[in-house]
Amino acid sequence: MPLPKAELHLHIEGTLEPELAFELAARNGVTLPYADTEELRKAYDFEDLQSFLNLYYELMAVLRTEQDFADLADAYLARAAAQGVRHAEIFFDPQAHLARGVPMRTVVEGLWRALGAAEENHGVSTRLILCFLRDESAESALATLEAARPYLDRITGVGLDSAEVGHPPVKFREVYEAAAALGLRRVAHAGEEGPPEYITEALDVLGVERVDHGLRCMEDPALVERLVRDRVPLTLCPLSNVRLRTVDTLADHPLPAMLDAGLLCTVNSDDPAYFGGYAGDNFTAVRRTLGLTEDRLRELARNSFLASFLEDDEERRARYIAEVEAYEFGDAVS
Repeated sequence: MPLPKAELHLHIEGTLEPELAFELAARNGVTLPYADTEELRKAYDFEDLQSFLNLYYELMAVLRTEQDFADLADAYLARAAAQGVRHAEIFFDPQAHLARGVPMRTVVEGLWRALGAAEENHGVSTRLILCFLRDESAESALATLEAARPYLDRITGVGLDSAEVGHPPVKFREVYEAAAALGLRRVAHAGEEGPPEYITEALDVLGVERVDHGLRCMEDPALVERLVRDRVPLTLCPLSNVRLRTVDTLADHPLPAMLDAGLLCTVNSDDPAYFGGYAGDNFTAVRRTLGLTEDRLRELARNSFLASFLEDDEERRARYIAEVEAYEFGDAVS
């Protein structure tokens, strides 16, 4: 049985496996510029974040209907549950779909077909987080939040993703203020490719409660001290960092040093179809490569539930943490 865990940094569009991409393309009459799934998998050899994003947005063309989004989410939930995920807080990128003429309703209702039945079908509780594309305008972000208003009963929070460099958090001050006024939780990608200052800005200007990635905080000792003091969670994605060249090899990953510094770190999969591993695969990889002890792995799993947006269900959070504490490790952890 895999180690129980929550996944807090997961882009649902990034779970589109080549096989499902071709299945949806056939269903919707979309022609992909790849001969077969094998050729498409070869295209997943990225040089950097931008080359990944180019393919990521290209493949979104196959997502057209509510059923497409439901199938995408259900496939993720099945894989995640098999790897021990008990709770998933799932990002989605509505601007990328709205730009293709796919309405907000189609995206949210489609995802909710799967998320609404996730506990019954997969034993996974879920939350949905609407992300703004930081390389789009602040006005577009505000319009997207407005378009989401009818569906806020199904959306827990907002996030900020896509190309980080050159798009500082302050650009989105207004939309985050509006989200806060609506009672939405706030997270943001910061300190992946962008500098540590982006993390500070996300905290001070956007009021984020969790930092997605946050890897480069280690360059600023005062920032590390602040993150430790305020118990600000970081949603790290080790296999993603290697694939996108944020770190050269997994052996170079600062996760052990971050834990030693007292940071509240979690391990997640980011865009698992593209980066070679789901949540459990990331746990297995850091255990083997970084030599993490069972106590450290348990700490990471416990952190994932502590960092989750389960304040509306503390009984559930306590139950999940109890599962972590009772877990007995075997030879393999996923």
